[in-house]
Order: sequence, then C-alpha cells, then structure tokens
Amino acid sequence: MTESEPLVRNISDTARWVAVFRARESERPDALFRDPLAKRLACARGEEIAASMPFSNQHTWSFVTRTVLFDRIITEQIRQGADMVVNLAAGLDARPYRMDLPATLQWVEVDLPELVAYKEEILAGERPRCALERVRLDLSNVTSRRELFDRLGRRAGRALVVTEGLIVYLTAEAVGELARDLAAPPSFKRWLTDLASPGLLRLLQRRLGPQLGPGGATLQFAPAEGPGFFASYGWKPLEVRSMLKTAAGLGRLTLIMRLLSMLPDSSGPQGSRPWSGSCLLGSE
Repeated sequence: MTESEPLVRNISDTARWVAVFRARESERPDALFRDPLAKRLACARGEEIAASMPFSNQHTWSFVTRTVLFDRIITEQIRQGADMVVNLAAGLDARPYRMDLPATLQWVEVDLPELVAYKEEILAGERPRCALERVRLDLSNVTSRRELFDRLGRRAGRALVVTEGLIVYLTAEAVGELARDLAAPPSFKRWLTDLASPGLLRLLQRRLGPQLGPGGATLQFAPAEGPGFFASYGWKPLEVRSMLKTAAGLGRLTLIMRLLSMLPDSSGPQGSRPWSGSCLLGSE
C-alpha cells in the first residue's frame, strides 16, 4: 500500500473487512458460529481496514447476526429441498467448508477473477463438504451472467440464490435488472438477500462512506418500498427477519441497542428508521 492508496482499494477489499468480524466471533468462547478460515482469508489488510472504521467495530453485532441469519435460512432451504446454492459476489465466505452440508449439494460461488484467485490460493489445502464450483465473473457483465444463470438453472432442480452484502453497493436500476435475470430460470425458486432502510443507508453513508467510497465501494441501495421493491421483478417476499431483533435474541447487543430492539417492527417499508433485515424471496 502506498501513501496515496486508500485502504479499501476496490469492492473486493470489503470481503477482507467483513471476514475480520467472522474471525473475531469465531475466537469467542461463546461463539455463535465457528469459521476457522476467516482469519487467514481476512489477512492483515482486513484488520487494517476494520481498524480504520471505528463505527463498524462498535456494531460488530450486525455482521455476526447477518452471518447467523443466513446460516439458518440456508440450512432451512436445504432441508426443504434446495439442491443448489448460487452465492453471487461470494467474497471470502467459507460456508462450504464450515457448515454441515450434504455431499451431493451443488454450491456455486461467483465473484471477480482476482478475488477468486486469492481465495483459491489461501484455501488450496482445504476440502469443502459439498460439491463446490467457483466461477470467475464480473456480475455487471449482463450477457455473461445471463448465460451463467441459464446454465446453472438447467442443472438445478431447486436453487437458492444468495446475495450477502452485495446489493447495497448497486443502484436501484442494477438491482432490478439482476432481480429480473434471476427470475428467468424456472429452477431459481428462492433468493436470500440482506436489505437496509433509507434511514440506515444515510447513516452508513456518513459513517462508512468516506472509507469505502474512494475504492469504488459506494453504498447506494435501500429502497423506500422495503422488500416490496422486488415484487415487480418476479420475486415475492416470503420471510423478513430483523437484524436488530435477531441480535437481541442472540445476546449480542448493548443496553441501548436492546432497548431499541423493543420498538415495534414490520416487514414492510421502514422509512427513516435505521433498519436492516434478511429477506427470503420466492419466484413462485
């Protein structure tokens, strides 16, 4: 890193940043999950990035809670018959190595070529618990991603698409186009994503934007419609779980945040209140 180079050089560096919080949780005696690969994947640069963002360090619970929620919903969907998981912008996620997964499950990770190469180098000696495939692809390449979705759709009987920490960096137009493309393969039955309210987006832009923005990781997407945004693109919200209320149940909140978690919640538009949640969408 040069003196003029930002800590977050590009969108891929956010994966190193987020891996730090999985590593820290894994080291706790009361850890909610164990990700023994996270520390290696995050590396020193991930720690440097996290150290430069005190706001994220004060809200570690949000990263941990998202991981727990996604673990739970992925497990539920596999039990309900999902035979393929398509993880878009998979980053440094290590679920194929740490979760209890059927060996026959097809798990497909899609991300930028440079990040996939880095991940494969770090995990060269590790063995996944399911049939893992990695695809080097820039998801902004619409033609290539449609070809990929069509190919995977023909291989799957019932696929679960996962976008964890992705769509917040996209424009509303780009999210709509992605949603429409994901709805095209008949076997893409479920889509699990995280979502922020406009109020939370404004807060994150103020607190994290200065560190993320110079590297092109611009926080953008938080629809006023909430999960209802996806309905016009072929996706119906099936289940919405609040990050804050889930964190309260997990025992990961400070007193003030626990008090905030007692406020009434809804699965619809959240407006100016700082809200985030996991959303399970269905194409049926």
